[in-house]
Amino acid sequence: MNVGFIGLGNMGKPMAINLATAGHNVIGYDVSNENIDGIKTVKSGAECAKDAQVVITMLPDGEVLVKVAKEILPLMTPGSILLDCSTVDVESTLEVAQMASKFDIGSLDAPVSGGILGAKAGTLTFMVGGVEADFNKAKNLFDIMGQKFVLCGPAGSGQAVKICNNMILGATMIATCEAFALADKLNLSREKMFEVVSTSSGYSWSMNAYCPAPGVGPTSPSDNNYEPGFSAALMLKDLKLSQQAAKSVGAKTPIGEKATELYNDFVEKEGGNIDFSGMLRALEEKS
Repeated sequence: MNVGFIGLGNMGKPMAINLATAGHNVIGYDVSNENIDGIKTVKSGAECAKDAQVVITMLPDGEVLVKVAKEILPLMTPGSILLDCSTVDVESTLEVAQMASKFDIGSLDAPVSGGILGAKAGTLTFMVGGVEADFNKAKNLFDIMGQKFVLCGPAGSGQAVKICNNMILGATMIATCEAFALADKLNLSREKMFEVVSTSSGYSWSMNAYCPAPGVGPTSPSDNNYEPGFSAALMLKDLKLSQQAAKSVGAKTPIGEKATELYNDFVEKEGGNIDFSGMLRALEEKS
């Protein structure tokens, strides 16, 4: 399959490499103009779109997505698919889907979960919004880049699920970090707390798979001085999107709102280029 890939950053680059390794003809573009082994890189998104059966985008926000879509959609072949794996606001996603339909181009919003490690390992989870026929055409690509892909509903549904998922993740990570900080003050062994909580009602992905306490549980960014697998800046971005969405539909999300405030303070103090599980270190300092 001829695949255009726009946005070869920390997530997009390994995803594109996995597709090329699997035998697809991948043509990539990124503003950094980096050369990548196995991938033909070009000087513009427009060059990626020409003759591509699928164009994949991994971009920083909705504004950039809409700008790129306006550039490439008129150049794409009718019947081809624009597969956006960015995490952006629902409104921008719907705008792009409407634009794509005018050019007889399929549109899938497919944000991912799994971070940089998942992108490299090809074990991402894709939350997809769009038409089932387009979803079926892209299954082979999802299968290479990820371990699970779910069609969640019409256009915008993928972004909506991602926003809800990461609001849960942000809140549970804060609670997990608070629990470790409290355990320290109560002179509890972190290892014993993990042993109990990870097999009881406190079980969560934040505790069991991505433990914020160094040396406890499976290897995670906390064991590498909180080098980001998923940065605090990206968590804050997703939490802000959740609150934007909540406001637009009148949903009450007080815990999500508080999590957004806490990560905003964390990023202002620590900078965004630290793993979001580094919240434990911030709580330790406050204690």
